[in-house]
Amino acid sequence: MLEVVASIANLRERLLPMRRAGKSIGLVPTMGALHAGHRRLIERARQQNSAVVVSIFVNPLQFDRNEDLARYPRPLDDDLTCCRELHVDFVFTPSAAEMYPHEQLAIVDVPQLSEHLCGAHRPGHFRGVATVVMKLFQIVQPERAYFGEKDAQQLAIIQRMVEDLNLPLTIVPVATVREPDGLALSSRNRHLNEEQRQLAAILPTALQAARARIQSGERSAHVIQTAVAPLFDRHPGLRLEYFSLVDPQTLAPVSYIDRPVLIAAALWIGSTRLIDNLTVSPIENGQPPLSSPRTSTATEAPPAKLRSP
Repeated sequence: MLEVVASIANLRERLLPMRRAGKSIGLVPTMGALHAGHRRLIERARQQNSAVVVSIFVNPLQFDRNEDLARYPRPLDDDLTCCRELHVDFVFTPSAAEMYPHEQLAIVDVPQLSEHLCGAHRPGHFRGVATVVMKLFQIVQPERAYFGEKDAQQLAIIQRMVEDLNLPLTIVPVATVREPDGLALSSRNRHLNEEQRQLAAILPTALQAARARIQSGERSAHVIQTAVAPLFDRHPGLRLEYFSLVDPQTLAPVSYIDRPVLIAAALWIGSTRLIDNLTVSPIENGQPPLSSPRTSTATEAPPAKLRSP
């Protein structure tokens, strides 16, 4: 039966007997407004753990714009219904005062992985993400935690934080869930009107176009970026924030593609910001070996992620 817990002390008390009994605990950190992508995370956690904790907390530390924080959707009743359907054991719904009872002086920062791409346009965002995730790890003490690959930069930062700080848990990446037209599911999609929703399909279309060029033999990152740019110029309601090709191992921008690359983009549609990415390998011996998701543990190096120019 689902239990909704708002207190850190109460959640720790409820989880302690499970931990003493040797039962595994899986954590799915969210900000609510759950959709099919979150459901996939929860389903994976349910398959792999004795108990599942879903946190629902709109974290003020990671918002660089107050208006974005204010308009973030908070359909808690719908979220709890979703969690009941998926047999979640605990939903942790702390208030901001519970998570930050006083000014947060201790901050987690992973600068080399957060200074580019989204981090270049959202100062302090990933410090807020890493800090709240670290707090959730300390509160829940899970064996495994689940994150979507759509937020590739976030995933890379959390994986590196776990590795560098020797945290005793496994980060499980889960593949992006998409609409039939390819648009990645996101809580922000609900801000799009009908016309904007149709325009949003340009984002996955551009990523696929870049992939096709790589797999047809194009090796210049600049040529690929130039080729897809007109897709974003066809409507005044679109503003491309970045479209980058990066090295999966160093997370640095590439100019010549002779190994797997991660293509990442951020697009504004009106006042809504969407992100997406995919990983591609150039054709070798007639075969296009696409990279596959992998599970990272605290002792593994982080998998291929992104860094922009």
